[in-house]
Amino acid sequence: MTPRNYLVYDVFTGDRLAGNPLAVVLDCEGLDLEAMQRIAREFNLSESVFVLPPENPRHRARVRIFTPDYEMPFAGHPTVGSAIALAELAEGNGDAIFVLEENIGPVRCAVSHGDGATFAEFDLAKLPEQLTLTADPEAIGAALGLGPHEIGFENHRVAFFSAGVPYVTIPVANLQAAAKARLNNEMWAQLAPKKSDWAFASPYVYCRETVNQESAFHVRMIVPGNPSYEDPATGSAAAAFAGAIMHFDRPGDGMARYWIEQGLEMGRPSRIRLELDVAGGKLASARIGGQAVKVAEGKLLV
Repeated sequence: MTPRNYLVYDVFTGDRLAGNPLAVVLDCEGLDLEAMQRIAREFNLSESVFVLPPENPRHRARVRIFTPDYEMPFAGHPTVGSAIALAELAEGNGDAIFVLEENIGPVRCAVSHGDGATFAEFDLAKLPEQLTLTADPEAIGAALGLGPHEIGFENHRVAFFSAGVPYVTIPVANLQAAAKARLNNEMWAQLAPKKSDWAFASPYVYCRETVNQESAFHVRMIVPGNPSYEDPATGSAAAAFAGAIMHFDRPGDGMARYWIEQGLEMGRPSRIRLELDVAGGKLASARIGGQAVKVAEGKLLV
């Protein structure tokens, strides 16, 4: 038995018991993939991170990201949370820039400390691309309990984007329509595209109307399954959503910044910062950032 330290952070929030909880397991040398999967199932959070020595000595760490059921190539709140955890564990509390090795590839992270919660942002290792969606938008809406009049706003339409993890981006008319969304798993399984041989892409519902004045979009992300569940803050979905913003809003050249609010319907409010660097009308680079706060620490006796 090798005791291993672990930390639990609430991510994309500056308040404890809000945002998206994340387990960060340290010193994971000697754990095989099956053991990591079983530990992730034991934590039973949406994702858990396992920290390993980097393959490239110039990088900070190799991180593996697991849901209770499978390993992820990339995810946003585990990247932000593990970057902040590793920065806070390092000697001193100065700002830091380093690279984490994820399955999607090297991910550059920047961590900054202020008077409040620590903030981290990361560069997208893969820019969003639009994928083919064959399902009828009205059928997509019906699978969420929404009528045709509640789907779409301005020129925004249902689409399918991925920046490492695919999502069906679903614009809805307003906050009322967003709050009304309920996923019918049977209907979704009949029409939604798959993200793997056994898992369906998740719906990412968004509207321009927001609860907080500083927010640009209000969003919800529901993970299909039996049972399905809602995620309070989803960085990989915000990365895919950057493709929808570029496609439909066409921001001008320069840097565009958007605050995205999520998790309000489930009582875990979250704030995600999305920055787009646009050059020649095309997305040149993008970053996702947010705060995180430590809520627990302990030892795994495995």
